[in-house]
Amino acid sequence: MPLNRRTFLGSTAVAGAGAALAGGTAVPVQAATAEGIGAGRGRPDKRYAFTVMGTTDLHGNVFNWDYFTDKEFDDAAHNDVGLAKISTLVERIRREKGRQNTLLIDAGDTIQGTPLSYYYAKVDPITARRGPVHPMARAMNAIGYDAAALGNHEFNYGIPLLRKFEEQCDFPLLGANALDAKTLRPAFAPYVIKKLRTPFGREVRVAVLGLTNPGIAVWDKANVQGKMTFPGLEEQAARWVPKLRSMGADVVFVAAHSGTSGTSSYGDQIPHVENAAALVAERVPGIDAILVGHAHAEVAERRVVNKESGREVVLSEPLKWGQRLTVFDVELVWERGRWSVESLGSRVLNSNTVEEDRKVTRLLAEEHREVVAYVNQVIGTSTAAMSTADAPWRDEPVIDLINHVQTQTVKAALAGGEWAALPVLSQASCFSRTAGVPAGEVTIRDAAALYPFENTLEARLLTGAQIAAYLEFSARYYVTTAAGAPVDTAKLTNADGIPDYNYDAVSGLTYEIDIARPAGSRIVNLRFEGKEVDPAARFVLAVNNYRASGGGNFPHVAAAQQVWANSEEIRNTIIAWVREAGSVDPGTFASVDWKLTREGTPVF
Repeated sequence: MPLNRRTFLGSTAVAGAGAALAGGTAVPVQAATAEGIGAGRGRPDKRYAFTVMGTTDLHGNVFNWDYFTDKEFDDAAHNDVGLAKISTLVERIRREKGRQNTLLIDAGDTIQGTPLSYYYAKVDPITARRGPVHPMARAMNAIGYDAAALGNHEFNYGIPLLRKFEEQCDFPLLGANALDAKTLRPAFAPYVIKKLRTPFGREVRVAVLGLTNPGIAVWDKANVQGKMTFPGLEEQAARWVPKLRSMGADVVFVAAHSGTSGTSSYGDQIPHVENAAALVAERVPGIDAILVGHAHAEVAERRVVNKESGREVVLSEPLKWGQRLTVFDVELVWERGRWSVESLGSRVLNSNTVEEDRKVTRLLAEEHREVVAYVNQVIGTSTAAMSTADAPWRDEPVIDLINHVQTQTVKAALAGGEWAALPVLSQASCFSRTAGVPAGEVTIRDAAALYPFENTLEARLLTGAQIAAYLEFSARYYVTTAAGAPVDTAKLTNADGIPDYNYDAVSGLTYEIDIARPAGSRIVNLRFEGKEVDPAARFVLAVNNYRASGGGNFPHVAAAQQVWANSEEIRNTIIAWVREAGSVDPGTFASVDWKLTREGTPVF
């Protein structure tokens, strides 16, 4: 599709001009400026302080509300979520520092993650003729964001919807390494330069460079292939930071949708680092601070020394969903005809310490009511309650439900065709340990909690040997636990930081995972219809598009032949199946296909 020409260039804006000027004269702000006697110069130094606030991984959270449980959000740490809470914190900082001395930026993953964001992408889409304004755009505009980097989840709904969201935002979406596949020019604004007015008549130019995750090329291949390409963060930062400095930037911030460090979930499929923020700080000179995203971790402050300049770069990542607000405090001094950073530090503020901003909640009250009504629609009943609480270490009926629906869907699609005679296996992950299906009425929100991602379904052709390798890779998820040693489920999973969504349970055959063995040799008694699996046998694997595209770097599946695919979200396929069935009875599909063992003895 043609890309918007206006987004190819960075932009420059004056921040807080109205607040900083009165009758054309700069108004000093006591909290932001100071003068002192310059050492050995006999004249006062000019100093100016400003603050950059940052959020990341908002994932469609405006209200402190959990649409999956239909009540106020709460977790074990009593965190709160949402832009309405963030707005209160932002306004407090603006009052303390002077609005004209502050900026507000975001590091990506804005428009996916809650039924609120899904509703305005799929149910009442913003791309429709006379469609609504996206709630995240309305809230962020009202709060007064200055810029936001693109996250990988921005591409989940396709480029047209992202472009519409971009049009609705009063601030630029930045992505210096999101390039047009044909021209290799930036498809979005690479940067923005904000001008802060000081009482000394010498403005401060703050550049914000946006970088996103190269994994988009893998995770959203269907949406971006042939349209956009995503080179590495370090490579593009090295290109743009010197340009920003040559354009007169006094301070350079990077909003990077990339964690500080850690393992990659796309392996060697693309030659770039997924969590590269610390590498960018270490290897690209000229950066003062990085607002980090993507990893869903809380990093109040991390200092990385740049190898070339020897200067410290300050990194901070606020916790996801609006649970935290990062605050960078910057102090400058005017010397040798330019502004220099004298000190820079960061901290995070907890959104559970404040009330929601009624300006934001009132603004989107109608949208909130519509989505609450939508997710509470009854789609059927269940004869028994099913929970994901133990699903990371047991074969639970609720995961069997997902696999059953996927298996039946693929079998129906292949019926009468070339691959109809092949056995169909299915993979599913436990996306949330708090989801489940209640006994009695089942609603859309129950299904949405089981499958919160916008994944679609595919069918790939694999051999028995490839399935065995796939399962071995998945079994790395468990911490090695010797036979006879006590088993603590709180410490049993997520070995080497592997998240729950990168552990797959496969249905259609039976197997054991011996957690006393080292990773790579754990799958035992792998059988199909009671017989040992033939390495040369062929199977069809029902698999989500994230995994099929290489997400998680599971072996063989990304290169396997695709025999079927559709564009319907798996969540909607589950909803349609429940509606058609009317009643969900675990007795018709639940089975124990896998179990954890140690030297042949079941762990549970």
